[in-house]
Amino acid sequence: MTPRLQTDGLVRHLGGRPVVDGISLSVPAGQVTCLLGPSGCGKSTTLRIIAGVDRQDAGSVSLNGRVVSDDARHLPPERRGVGLMFQDFALFPHLTVAQNIGFGLPRDGVSTARVEELLKRVDLVGYGAKHPHELSGGEQQRVALARALAPRPGIMLMDEPFSGLDNRLRDEIRDATLSVLKEEGTAVLLVTHEPDEAMRMADEIALMRAGRIVQKAAPYNIYNAPVDRAAAAFFSDINTLTGTVRGALTQTPFGQFLAPGLPDGTEVDIVFRPQHVRIDFDRGGKGPAPTPLEGTPARGTVQRARFMGKESLVEFLMDDGVSLVTATVPAVFLPHPGTVMWLSIRRERCFVFPRKSTELAA
Repeated sequence: MTPRLQTDGLVRHLGGRPVVDGISLSVPAGQVTCLLGPSGCGKSTTLRIIAGVDRQDAGSVSLNGRVVSDDARHLPPERRGVGLMFQDFALFPHLTVAQNIGFGLPRDGVSTARVEELLKRVDLVGYGAKHPHELSGGEQQRVALARALAPRPGIMLMDEPFSGLDNRLRDEIRDATLSVLKEEGTAVLLVTHEPDEAMRMADEIALMRAGRIVQKAAPYNIYNAPVDRAAAAFFSDINTLTGTVRGALTQTPFGQFLAPGLPDGTEVDIVFRPQHVRIDFDRGGKGPAPTPLEGTPARGTVQRARFMGKESLVEFLMDDGVSLVTATVPAVFLPHPGTVMWLSIRRERCFVFPRKSTELAA
């Protein structure tokens, strides 16, 4: 099946440097793809190129199987038939909600019916005669969504559309927006710098860094099989142990870790998330026995413990005097500083990355 949106090798230079560097994407009907990455990595520039408001230096953009921009042609934004949503909802203050939604549609009975259909779909029945200043931020966002969907675009481009909403409202509006987009069968390209938003909304995440896509996968796979240390750290807090490869093994306070394929002398980072650390009490200087699942336990001393609401965060200095490890524990768990405890790590939740290539990638 022909993808609704496809880009091949997009390149864009600004200020003498590549801000978009070889971006290739394919988004079929009904799929939400998130361009995720830190500020300045090229996400919004990529979106502007696809929308037609900026032009690439190389590569092509195809919509519904038709090339709309390459070295030889460049279709203007108004002829591309894509829906656009940005951080600023850009509603017309002098128009009513219904007039905003119907802006650009023919003035006929069919268009009126479409506006009423969308008001119902975004749960704003009875709001048609109101003006934007009479609405909350969440209601304005839903009007902007309805307006973008009114002409039935096959492709929706969204640039941080929820960033202006407070956290509590944001989840509700994101879920409602996703539901409407799925019902319409729209191909969606969403730009965000928030991993939680990408995980919540995306069918596929394209993680960007310095103008390039460094990893592209479904949320589960990109979270559980990060391509490098920086990718793991972008999605959550991490712990990092350092070591040196000897005979395809790396020695740490938690015993040996496999490092297959890496030559002796390679410096590596062993990366794991705080929620995958298990805590046991010290029993006269002894801890739990090693297991294949959790490896060799290591002893650490509590440095600090904080309650974070849903969980507690406990920080340890390991007995080697160098390694620092943070563990998260559900509910309230606040051991006093100086308390000696034993830690174990789920081995299948650990990632081993060559340190030199990781530092270059970051």
